[in-house]
Amino acid sequence: MKPNIFRQLKAGVAAGAIALICAMASPVSAQDDKMTPIAIPAQPTAIVLNTGPLPGATAPEAWHSQYGSVFARNVTVATLTPFLPDPAKATGAAVIVAPGGGFRTLSMENEGWDVAQALADRGIAAFVLKYRLNPTPADPVAFEESMKQMFTPGARPPAPPGQQDPAKMLAPQIADSRAAFALVRSRSKEWHIDPDRIGMVGFSAGAMLTLSTALYGEDAKPAFIGDIYGPLMPVTVPADAPPLFIALAADDPFFANAGYGLIDSWKAAKRPVEFHLYEQGGHGFGMYPKTTTSTGWFEAFASWMTMHGYMKPKG
Repeated sequence: MKPNIFRQLKAGVAAGAIALICAMASPVSAQDDKMTPIAIPAQPTAIVLNTGPLPGATAPEAWHSQYGSVFARNVTVATLTPFLPDPAKATGAAVIVAPGGGFRTLSMENEGWDVAQALADRGIAAFVLKYRLNPTPADPVAFEESMKQMFTPGARPPAPPGQQDPAKMLAPQIADSRAAFALVRSRSKEWHIDPDRIGMVGFSAGAMLTLSTALYGEDAKPAFIGDIYGPLMPVTVPADAPPLFIALAADDPFFANAGYGLIDSWKAAKRPVEFHLYEQGGHGFGMYPKTTTSTGWFEAFASWMTMHGYMKPKG
């Protein structure tokens, strides 16, 4: 099981990174694919998690605009930003949202804030997890060059066998997820949340983190999980695995051609799973408005949550 997941995570890190330098991942015009540094946005409601600074990191956090959205990189201190619903609409359920970006950057708007706001509008308390990232060069040009070098044959030596366990590979990010769940549960009364009805949804690398949180997150124990255009290699599914929602485009250049073992694994374990394979959409569609049916993933996810009882107060 671990070697399969290692290949899954390794491929996903590369895929999420290259998506940042390929306009195919975005529906916006070509002129928007240029990475433009921006000031760090004000985040007055962001709550610093208790996982501390990323060991060994030296470059400061930086943000840029690209593909009509905004991204963060060199995140060394994890935060959680609440998007709370109108109390009159609140259902008591909550979702932790994990943006993607190859563990080298985070799509904070398209796969973070916009998703959280859409959930809050439906009465679901949502929390955007800005998790710690692998360090990248501080200089934007050097950063883009480092991304390209990731895909040069022989440029990156294989990880030692002892580091191929995904629980170790993603240890800082899983720790951030666990801290996010602990924080939401500790303030559940204040935020009018049922501590047993907290799920997680992630995109690309964030989908890998979501899955890893369910498999290796110990006390995190998400009530349900959403995997949006993450890799679908098979895993060993625990007996108490949460209900799983999956959305992927058939023309995803990274994850659409490696089979659907994750769905088979969940079914074999007799755990609930729902899978939407859209004909078109590419990778990274998130909340972007597109003419493809992949745009409907959020409505499908909301309907799935409704079927499981999360879109209304617990009776």
